[in-house]
Amino acid sequence: MTDIGVEPYREITFDADGDADPAERTALTGVDATDLVLFAHGWNNTPSTARGMYRAFFAAFPPLVAGSPGVRLAYGGVTWPSIRFTDETIPDFPPAAAPAAGPGLDAATVSALKGFFPGQDAALDTIASYLREQPDSEAAFTDFGRLTRQLVTASGSAGRAGSGGDLALEDGPGAVPALLTDPALELCQRFTSALAETGMDVRPGPSGPSFSIGGSLKHLWDGAKEVLRQTTYYEMKHRAGTVGQRGLGPLIDQLALSRPDLRVHLVGHSQGARLVAFALKGLPRGARNLKSVTLLEGAFSHYVFAERLPDGLTGAGALSDAQNGLDGPVVSCYSHFDTALGVIYPLASALSGDYASALPGQDGRWWAIGHDGIQAVSPCTTLTLAEALRDGVPDSGCVSVDAAAVVKSGGPPSGAHSDICHPELARVVLAAGRIVTT
Repeated sequence: MTDIGVEPYREITFDADGDADPAERTALTGVDATDLVLFAHGWNNTPSTARGMYRAFFAAFPPLVAGSPGVRLAYGGVTWPSIRFTDETIPDFPPAAAPAAGPGLDAATVSALKGFFPGQDAALDTIASYLREQPDSEAAFTDFGRLTRQLVTASGSAGRAGSGGDLALEDGPGAVPALLTDPALELCQRFTSALAETGMDVRPGPSGPSFSIGGSLKHLWDGAKEVLRQTTYYEMKHRAGTVGQRGLGPLIDQLALSRPDLRVHLVGHSQGARLVAFALKGLPRGARNLKSVTLLEGAFSHYVFAERLPDGLTGAGALSDAQNGLDGPVVSCYSHFDTALGVIYPLASALSGDYASALPGQDGRWWAIGHDGIQAVSPCTTLTLAEALRDGVPDSGCVSVDAAAVVKSGGPPSGAHSDICHPELARVVLAAGRIVTT
């Protein structure tokens, strides 16, 4: 049995279609506990890295629940097939591998990409070659864009609407993000500028990180690597939603049938937050064993729970009214120090032909739920972290908690995106689930 420092601990592994490991599912139903906290990782592509984050996050729980009468807490780790670029770091975690310098891809990332996009080895080898050799050629950027989009087209997600499937748009300026439609060279320029905005040391072009036709283009390969990263993230968002809706949601329903006394609490980080949120779509109406959902730096739209979209958009959030399907609150912890969500995410999520500005982060319609919390939902309670820790959180509906007091460390380009292993956030989870009152 896996040892991550807390007991009892169980893992549940899902494949890309949301099918769970049968033996792990059986083991989960046999856990001796009153409350089960299930944590879904984000971009960690190896179980060992995910377990490292689970170990660090869960470490705060035992002393916090000690002495609480009648509480027997169990812990669970959700493993699902995602991908991680090795130059992304978790604060206080040793790197899993030495990252490639500059815009190149290291062997571990190339291998992970090939596993994530089966049958695309030749395209990925060419993409890696472009990033390694950095040709000063507009044609090379055009071909790079074609190949990166081929990855998504081959996996069948090119026609999915809206901001990675987070919004059900009735009409709009485009069906898919500009990331998948706009000229590759322009995208690489935008992402090079965005990387500079996060504080990353990008190579300057003829006049800073911008470009002009006829000048050198080599410095834009920094932005090209980010285009590739965001293209894989676009696909991973769909996978997270599929695993949540088709896998985790039905699993919670099964737990309600086999263990009606077991109270379940979901926690998700980054796109793992999207996974646990979309589990709400897989729950039957009126399921009462799910007691809370806590989203840590969620990498999906802040409008996902909206009944009607504001800011000139027509439609609704993909999870409109889903917060009413559980016996407890949906709590989004967010931080403006998360530059992955405050700078890069809006640029990747804006729809084709709908840029308010070439500068990242200026169009609030495309901000993530981990950047400024849940939006366009009424009522929605907004709290500082200090308020949530002092007074607790409402026992139903949507809640946004500004966690920037602790979620603040991390280097560019992601900033504080993975700075989530804090006792204060563990206390938010316990308060949301009414496991321990503040």
